[in-house]
Amino acid sequence: MSGYKSRSTGRRSERRWPADGGPPPGTVEADREWLAAAIELSRRCRPVPTAYSVGAIVVGADGRRLADGWSRRAAGTEHAEEGALAALNGVTPAGATVYTSLEPCSTRRSRPRSCTELILTAGIGRVVLALREPPLLAACQGVRLLRAAGVEVVEQVGLAAEVRSVNAHLFPEPQVH
Repeated sequence: MSGYKSRSTGRRSERRWPADGGPPPGTVEADREWLAAAIELSRRCRPVPTAYSVGAIVVGADGRRLADGWSRRAAGTEHAEEGALAALNGVTPAGATVYTSLEPCSTRRSRPRSCTELILTAGIGRVVLALREPPLLAACQGVRLLRAAGVEVVEQVGLAAEVRSVNAHLFPEPQVH
């Protein structure tokens, strides 16, 4: 068991962060645990003024961590979901879930295929996220497109503040007059 100190609240949690395995996806508790682990991955991203810092984990139906990724891990324009799905080498086990700190993109400037398209092509049937992409950089339709294609999308908005904290470089503090 390892603890984690939240950067936004400063409180310590004794939550167990999954490394190779954890609870099978599908329960609120399991989804929160895996999503919190994806948010932790997003903290590894080098902040840049033109992109969000995102973490993603692909989890098998049995609770095994199959792959993970974070923004700009291998290349300057790599997205978290893109990297995690690439690590599967084209094989997606039935019942896999993608946990991503931010809504998968639906348009890309730097690549021909969006993360939403990559998720659909991989045959992922379930996506869990903490925050829908704010319209700062693009008009994202990832949740709508995934749901329209029959993918179950679960929003864990209770973790959205952590994602905003990781991306503070894009969310300036409000001006007080």
